[in-house]
Amino acid sequence: MKCLAIAKKDIMMYYLKGPVVIFGILLPLFLFLAFWIGRDLPLNFLMAGLISMTVFFASTSVSPVIAPWEGQMRTLERLLACPVSTSTIIFGDIIASLSFGICMSFIPLLLAFCLGFTPNPVIIPAILLATFCFSCLGLLFSAYPTNLPSTVMMISSLVRFPLIFVSGIFIPVQELPAWGKVVSMISPLTYFTDIARDSFGMSPFLPIYLDFIILAGFSIGFLVLAIKLHEHALLRRL
Repeated sequence: MKCLAIAKKDIMMYYLKGPVVIFGILLPLFLFLAFWIGRDLPLNFLMAGLISMTVFFASTSVSPVIAPWEGQMRTLERLLACPVSTSTIIFGDIIASLSFGICMSFIPLLLAFCLGFTPNPVIIPAILLATFCFSCLGLLFSAYPTNLPSTVMMISSLVRFPLIFVSGIFIPVQELPAWGKVVSMISPLTYFTDIARDSFGMSPFLPIYLDFIILAGFSIGFLVLAIKLHEHALLRRL
């Protein structure tokens, strides 16, 4: 219940902030249009990429900026004065980010249905797992003890944009050079994009069950690391 109360607070206070709207909704759309216009690409290829970008950006648009906004608005002291642990705060932030990412994922899915596509139902559990994984990743960005949201957004952008270009969204992993395939393996977005490609009828790079296992491994690793880092960073924000 404490996690849900923190998540509700996050949703009410931070969802309509400018960076959330820009990075969570508009940016994936602009990238999609820039990549699509003037290129003769299969529509199912584009839709899988749009879903991947939307889930990734939506899930990482809320979680990185919650902690610095809390410190900047002096609400962190009140939160830390409550009988809650760091892990409870982290899970509350994850639930808020998870909710936002899932809601935003319905937009490209609805567009796909309107265009006549019926994705494989495996995309649903993949979206749930991916939004959790990317929400935990977003919390890693906010572990840097600063109360300036712009600083955290700069850090997250330095990581998120390279991941977009090495994760098979614009160029399938199968077509990357050997070094590109190696780099793509360190991105959790690669494995969700692979599942999205399969759900739209394209050949996956890895077996789907392996994509799920690796994505789950990333999720656990990001979660544990986020809790550990925030345990040291929260008091330094005061």
